[in-house]
Amino acid sequence: MTIAFDHSYARDLPGTFLRVAPDPAPAPKLLFLNGPLAADLGLTLTEAEAESWFSGATLPAGADPIAQAYAGHQFGGFSPQLGDGRAHLLGEVVAPDGRRVDIQLKGSGKTPFSRGGDGKAAVGPMLREVLISEFMAAAGVPTTRALAVVATGEQVWRETKLPGAVLARIAASHIRVGTFQFFAARGDQANVRAMADYAIARHYPDLLYAENPYLAFLDAVIATQARLIAGWMGLGFIHGVMNTDNMAISGETIDYGPCAFMEAYAPGTVFSSIDHQGRYAYANQPLILGWNLARLAETLIPVLDPNHEKSIEIANDRLADIAPRYRAEWLAVMRRKLGLVGEDAGDAALSDDLMTAMEGADWTLTFRRLADEPALRPLFPDFAKMEAWLPRWRTRAGEGIAQRIAEANPAVIPRNHRVEEALTAATTGDMAPFNALLAAIQSPFAEAEPYMLPAPTGFGDYVTFCGT
Repeated sequence: MTIAFDHSYARDLPGTFLRVAPDPAPAPKLLFLNGPLAADLGLTLTEAEAESWFSGATLPAGADPIAQAYAGHQFGGFSPQLGDGRAHLLGEVVAPDGRRVDIQLKGSGKTPFSRGGDGKAAVGPMLREVLISEFMAAAGVPTTRALAVVATGEQVWRETKLPGAVLARIAASHIRVGTFQFFAARGDQANVRAMADYAIARHYPDLLYAENPYLAFLDAVIATQARLIAGWMGLGFIHGVMNTDNMAISGETIDYGPCAFMEAYAPGTVFSSIDHQGRYAYANQPLILGWNLARLAETLIPVLDPNHEKSIEIANDRLADIAPRYRAEWLAVMRRKLGLVGEDAGDAALSDDLMTAMEGADWTLTFRRLADEPALRPLFPDFAKMEAWLPRWRTRAGEGIAQRIAEANPAVIPRNHRVEEALTAATTGDMAPFNALLAAIQSPFAEAEPYMLPAPTGFGDYVTFCGT
């Protein structure tokens, strides 16, 4: 088949990217092809086409690969030039339902933005992105998606020699907070405005005729991001590297590097090997949401209002609304997870008191078993606080609670020991554990006991790595 590529980003935003071809894989081998996603996008790919096109071995007709420029605050420190150091945007496709999405290769070789890196990726991290993003999609959290993973037939060096791979990633776009920062840091207000115009037209077209479209755009990004992070928190997901270059304007989860899922509820949980201060710990993610959005607002100051002081005042007003907006989204998530119908003035306290009562218990199984007290009790070394909380919840929840709990809370998540088991096997060429785990997490509300249980005692302190 052919892919009907369009290139609106390159066409509308000259000076925001560099044209560069991906490295051709010497011996590509298809490891994963997302057939249902391809069908949704109107792509009838053969395995041979996916293997060749999504490894860089050959380029599909109409592709025009580019590396996008962006900057970013990384762990609080500003890097004025980052950009796609190992990614190539082949182009965009318009799905049958009218969605415009990017097709990007990740791990496909050096670009001028590589900053000394090798531009490559290993099999494990690319398959990790498949597992986590497919779970997020199945759980209803906005996310980029994996279309394919192709082993390259070459080795990459990290702590040791590993088999290389390329990921074909689908995203609503790859515009980040850091994209705006790149141009704002250079005083390039024309490109800040052009990027905002493009992002509005692509992601928030209803705002085109707003009285102040740039202010409406900031509001929309705040709203989508608050909803996204609340969704993460409800699943016990820890992104691990919430830098501004990893916050997509579209409101999708992007860049599954050192991410993982919390098992025992502990607000300070950190998995990333490079997050030494716990900046991106589980409980800090809503705070970082506000910090990152403040960086976006800074870039928009010149376009929010002709009067500089008034523009700052407008931005500060919006930023002050982030915490209560997030709190409302979080409460909506908790109402669903607790099976509550409607709204009650006591719901916030009920939710907060549960957090206190369940500390140390398995996050996922606690919610899943709320309506089954005999199954719930073994999760707690001391059940006294939960025993006091449960009658309040039952009174508020009313009838039919077991079904609502089962519909709102996944039974299966990508538990860290299962992910590592699958990726270790895949690295040696055995895809069976990966395929079995993928099938389970793509139907996360169906009980699949081997994948529901927490890590065994000997699994130890879990640490994740960026993979670059």
